[in-house]
Amino acid sequence: MTSTVIVQPKQGIGDVIWHLPFIQAIAAASPGGTVTFLALPSTHAKELLEAEPCVAQTLYFESRGSALARALNLLRLIAMLRRLQCKTLWILDRTSRPAFAALAAGIPNRIGLGLGRQRWFITNPGIDEKLRHAWPIEWLTALMEAMDIQCANTRPELKLPPALVAMIGRRYESYPRPWIVVGLGASHPAKDWPTPCWETFIGALRDRLHGTVFLIGGPGQMERARRLIASTAGAPAANACDLTVIEAAALLRQATLFVGPDSGPMNLAIAVNTPAIGLFGATPVLLHARYVHVVLPDDGRHQSPDGMQRISPGRVLARIAQDFSDQL
Repeated sequence: MTSTVIVQPKQGIGDVIWHLPFIQAIAAASPGGTVTFLALPSTHAKELLEAEPCVAQTLYFESRGSALARALNLLRLIAMLRRLQCKTLWILDRTSRPAFAALAAGIPNRIGLGLGRQRWFITNPGIDEKLRHAWPIEWLTALMEAMDIQCANTRPELKLPPALVAMIGRRYESYPRPWIVVGLGASHPAKDWPTPCWETFIGALRDRLHGTVFLIGGPGQMERARRLIASTAGAPAANACDLTVIEAAALLRQATLFVGPDSGPMNLAIAVNTPAIGLFGATPVLLHARYVHVVLPDDGRHQSPDGMQRISPGRVLARIAQDFSDQL
């Protein structure tokens, strides 16, 4: 059992990925060099952190639902924290509910951002209120500085089980290289690229490529991937939507390039150090996008509901030709 617990209450794969440098920094400064990590089931944190040595265990809690469900979930979180009997809890978000749960569970050291009502329940001073509307990475960088925690690099580096990487390599060893992985789907429909755009893009890519196009996106994208492969021709294409999240990360580790919207797969590509072309139509280009070859709508206007529809396949293909022609 570890004496330090970290709570990350956001719901996406990318939320675990981009918090990883801060988790590692906190663990390095904690007794025993490890932490217990609490996250929502939708983050797939147990899979993602399986090979991370600084995380002793990953536990799931839930916080969403109706008012009654949220109240019951809060009671369950309090009970979980009491069982853990930790001395220090870090809340890597500005929400107040985990901080209140930690107080109710009797945890003596409750460290958080201290923005808004959370300040009532934590034991550290928190960060400057002027940062309330900053990006989360800025919040956490300020918190590390305030708590004298060394965190020199905010780029995530996801550790993968070597046996898993080798297994995925063997599964697809007959497919010619280079491998380009395409990420279908997104956490919100507005963040996804329309199917006609994917069809035009994948068709042109297969026509020009000498390697293999892999389509990932989870079981919900399986039929869509099958249709996209069937409606295009050229270089080999593989429907890899049956891969688990961590298996998809192992495939990305061995790929030459990733192409897809601002999504979990894009964040996985960054975390395994695979070059990524990210399509940003409906979402802001966050600070972490310095690790991505960003493609905006053709007219330059993004952060709008129809932004992804205004990114043309030709624009993405041109970016590939510009930045990766010597590798493909």
